[in-house]
Amino acid sequence: MEYTTTDIEDVVLIKPSVFTDSRGYFFESYRKENFREAQFNVQFVQDNVSHSHRHALRGLHYQVENLQDKLIMVLQGEIVDVAVDLRRSSPTFGNYVSRILSADNKHQLFIPKGFAHGFLVLSAHALVHYKCSDYYNADGERGLKWDDPQLNISWNVEEPIISDKDQQQPLLNEIPEDDLF
Repeated sequence: MEYTTTDIEDVVLIKPSVFTDSRGYFFESYRKENFREAQFNVQFVQDNVSHSHRHALRGLHYQVENLQDKLIMVLQGEIVDVAVDLRRSSPTFGNYVSRILSADNKHQLFIPKGFAHGFLVLSAHALVHYKCSDYYNADGERGLKWDDPQLNISWNVEEPIISDKDQQQPLLNEIPEDDLF
């Protein structure tokens, strides 16, 4: 696997080694010892799968209890994946990283604790798989407004499909200090 840091050092783009032949392809999407060798001290405990339609926007979500590192990959389709730094002491606080993840490129994005995460579906459908380092806790879930002008995220879609819950999330400057890292 190839590990490439992004503009926010702790968010890492991962490109697996893909082996193709006349039957199709094979690759390892995760191997614990490779992650440790790459200096990731992560123990994943939960896997999630999300199916969404074109222009569905999910996020931006994060946990204030049961903090989660995440490893995101796309099994079908294409998304723009976004991670927003919510670590107050970080020089990149309030900045974001976005990458195109797709079934074709097989890239993955590692997002550490202290980040809000979201994605927008670019293809007709997308099947997104992500590993989490802690269990989901509904009481500890928080969100950030997807179109916060302070963040200025380039989603590149006029009218995304957004849940009522995600429409009601606060702007970055409205998040209580206790909900930041």
